[in-house]
Amino acid sequence: MDPWLELVIDIASGISFAVGSIFLLIGALGMIRLPDVWARIHAAGIIDTIGAELIVFGMILQAGMTQASLKLILIGLFLFVTSPTATHAVANAAYTAGLRPMGLRKNQSSEVLGEETRS
Repeated sequence: MDPWLELVIDIASGISFAVGSIFLLIGALGMIRLPDVWARIHAAGIIDTIGAELIVFGMILQAGMTQASLKLILIGLFLFVTSPTATHAVANAAYTAGLRPMGLRKNQSSEVLGEETRS
């Protein structure tokens, strides 16, 4: 293989690893520092979807055109579909359990905005 092409692939995969790691660190800090479950769910979505995908993409570049890269592509597709689904399931469970975002405004009748009134 051409040495220049190998250098470009190494640089591209290194950038992908670095950016993916930065997203993972930002998401991990968000999981620790954010105040409520809703903000933490958003941080977890960043970790799963963007950070993991960029790291998998860097591994695909390093693997080249092999069977391992096909497996990595399938893993990336699996993460791309299941991560948002899992985040939505956790958010739905939190909402069903009665957790509401911090600082949620109430209307004049003291009902939480966005909730249905029960008769």
